[in-house]
Amino acid sequence: MTPVHFSFTTAFILGFMGLAFHRTHLLSALLCLEGMMLSLYIALSLWALQLEATDFSATPMLLLAFSACEASAGLALLVATSRTHGTDHLQSLNLLRC
Repeated sequence: MTPVHFSFTTAFILGFMGLAFHRTHLLSALLCLEGMMLSLYIALSLWALQLEATDFSATPMLLLAFSACEASAGLALLVATSRTHGTDHLQSLNLLRC
């Protein structure tokens, strides 16, 4: 494994571990998700450059568009939960109560 692949794999795993184990605030969970998506974007971009495949070059841009949509939906949920519950703590959210 090259150092470049190791760094992107490590960035993705760190984002996943932060999402799995540090679930205090909704904003930190969203930041971990965004870090995971950005590491995937950079890895796919470098993979398309290494393979020199023009068919595969649109996939990283599609992933970046989905990442932007995910970020905007996450921030909208953050604003909505902070208005209704007064905080962004994930433990204060109850899925059974509207």
